[in-house]
Amino acid sequence: MSDVFIGIDVGGTFVKIGCFDSKMNLVSKTSIPTNADMGPDAVLDAIAETIEKLVTDSDYSKDDIASLGIGTPGPAKYREGIIVRSTNMPKFTNVHITKELSERFGKPVAFENDGNVACWGEHACGAGKGVDDMVFFTLGTGIGGAIVNQGKLLQGCADNATELGHMIIYPDGRQCNCGQKGCVEAYASASWTAVRATEAVEAGASSSLKKVLDEKGRISCKDVFEHLKTGDALAKKITDETAKALAIMCINMLHATEPKRIVFAGGMIAAGDILLNRIKEYFDEMIWNLKKETVEICFATLGEDAGIIGAADLGRLLVQEK
Repeated sequence: MSDVFIGIDVGGTFVKIGCFDSKMNLVSKTSIPTNADMGPDAVLDAIAETIEKLVTDSDYSKDDIASLGIGTPGPAKYREGIIVRSTNMPKFTNVHITKELSERFGKPVAFENDGNVACWGEHACGAGKGVDDMVFFTLGTGIGGAIVNQGKLLQGCADNATELGHMIIYPDGRQCNCGQKGCVEAYASASWTAVRATEAVEAGASSSLKKVLDEKGRISCKDVFEHLKTGDALAKKITDETAKALAIMCINMLHATEPKRIVFAGGMIAAGDILLNRIKEYFDEMIWNLKKETVEICFATLGEDAGIIGAADLGRLLVQEK
């Protein structure tokens, strides 16, 4: 019998699934539509069927599965294995997901927040490998986050710690979708970077982005960074504000947890060094001068596989602990 570890990363649109061998090498992976509107039973049945096919097609059997790990959006009671609610999956209310999956496979199931599993993937096999203390940010529609402290994920008293995108960096600032004002997400996520650029153009700011808005009806974060590279003044102002907000977040996390490495992931890191270098410049400009800091600020390396890798490895650790 071989040990096979399954990693599942549940998103609002797609579920990604990976099959890993005993050394955590990726054997095969696939994805299926989440179809969340069909309800929990149908979604979990589809996940189970896909796992069985993936394992069989990889020349293993269902019996070879040692454990499963799954990451989903919160809020949830992760230690109890229960999805409390989900914005992207409204029919998933108080779903005991670990029990459901365990009953389908007869194997232990590790369950974590989707940001935590991606962070753990980078910690185990990516940009955070070999580091016991790291902070992880995902820059996309919103800003997600996770923290590894002394080799363990930080969970909090009710399992929902590290909502890092909702740290308030500008009191009484922009209205965030969460209900707070001044969250870093409302300034530095990909979607809000695009919103700020759109607002400025609509208010009459001179910019080559006006042509984009006129032709497409919208400005994307990618558009803003592309126009930055051509020297557009508004694009520079907007992206500077984004980088500054992210640098403030890095400084706050440095003082709170003293990580060795701060890792950025998500679609916005496609901007490359033009974003990363600006974050570092603002960080160096604003950080205290009491002592020289050695924290490394870098981009993630695993891409979209981080979630399935992290979920599978958490499942592997669950087996080791028993």
